[in-house]
Amino acid sequence: MELARLDLNLLLVFHHLLREKRVSAVAAVLGMSQPAVSSALGRLRASLGDELFLRTQRGMAPTPYALQLADPVAAALDGLQQALNVRASFDPANSERSFTLAMTDVGEMYFLPVLMDALAGAAPGVTLNVVAVTSASLRDDMASGRTDLALGLLPQLQAGFFQQALFRQPYVCLMREGHPLAAKHILTLPDFAAASHVRVIAAGTGHGRVDEALSEALERQGLQRRIRLTVPHYVALGDVLGHSDLIATVPERFAQRVIGPFNLTTRPLPLAVDGSVIHQFWHARLHKDPGHQWLRGQVSQLFGDGNKTAAEQTA
Repeated sequence: MELARLDLNLLLVFHHLLREKRVSAVAAVLGMSQPAVSSALGRLRASLGDELFLRTQRGMAPTPYALQLADPVAAALDGLQQALNVRASFDPANSERSFTLAMTDVGEMYFLPVLMDALAGAAPGVTLNVVAVTSASLRDDMASGRTDLALGLLPQLQAGFFQQALFRQPYVCLMREGHPLAAKHILTLPDFAAASHVRVIAAGTGHGRVDEALSEALERQGLQRRIRLTVPHYVALGDVLGHSDLIATVPERFAQRVIGPFNLTTRPLPLAVDGSVIHQFWHARLHKDPGHQWLRGQVSQLFGDGNKTAAEQTA
């Protein structure tokens, strides 16, 4: 028979009759009257075309068909109960829940080492799956629940999602330790413009806006950068700068991650460029989910700048 034609509440009566064997006991457990339990059993018999239970001196004995249904019905009800319990509570120490996070390559370098170390102590069974924020389906994936949380400077998520500011970061000039400009503590505009630059596009993020603002600020001074290399992301940037006399304008926290491994150094930019504000974003469907609330709390605690910025939802 089609499931849509069956009152699923009847399966709960069926399940408890298998356990209790008596109509009176099922009525007490479910808070129903005995006639109501008997009526439910009658409707279930009619729907399934089987007696299901026969009266004996020892109570209601299941038929072979009822025994065949017993395990699948119990498993289905147990799975539903577990799903409802996840909504009701979340125990990070014992949870085996998996969360999907969207972030940039910079985000992977900055967030993941710290976040995974924290999870190892507080939630050893929790796992993370990371996807790219550049995916064209990111908004739909978050709306459907396939992606739980997005981290970064993400203009495409400014409308229709909850968001919480984590930190503001300036941009700096990054270069190798032995770069000729590294001898100067303060870069001049002519020196900066004349150097050979790597330009990072970082499509799908707000970093491109910062790069455009930098170019416009230089143009107002009658200058422009000498772009020698353009790359789509930050992944190889540390290695490239460490083996060349190229320089790059990058988020400060990215610079902090690559300075040591690649023998790099930073200098302040010689002109004012607005920094970026990094947020965490999530959909309304997960706003009150206890597990999701815990995860957002961890991110805020680990990476927030200390300002108690409340979550906001934009239309």
